[in-house]
Amino acid sequence: MPDPGSTSTRAMGFDFGTRWIGVAVGQSMLGTGTAVARLKARDGIPDWDQITALVEEWQPAVFVVGLPLNMDDSESELCQRARKFAKRLHGRYHRPAEMMDERLTTFQAKQEVIERSGYRDFGVHGIDDRAAELILEGWFASQVE
Repeated sequence: MPDPGSTSTRAMGFDFGTRWIGVAVGQSMLGTGTAVARLKARDGIPDWDQITALVEEWQPAVFVVGLPLNMDDSESELCQRARKFAKRLHGRYHRPAEMMDERLTTFQAKQEVIERSGYRDFGVHGIDDRAAELILEGWFASQVE
């Protein structure tokens, strides 16, 4: 894994879902993520050409995939699917893929959208890509602790 403390490492974060996959990028030096895409998925399977285009554009050194653990630390079927997605990222693009606990990131992203826009129309206001930012920012923070 790249050492985010020694030089700035570019990372790409994913909020994996069966219908949508949020994508964010960021630099370890800043410790923040920026949403870059909200990709449609079909039963958890993305359009890999879209992901390839993002990887080519942003050239991340590492992938960070949110792990949707239950509040009691147990894993659901979605956790297994997120791990499989991370393994596919690693296999396709030959970069490390890290898992990051993403509990409450979707909840936080929804709350931010409601506060910002007053709407509960989450399909329009980018919950998945904001959750990807939060996952990535959490990972950056965990690397300096």
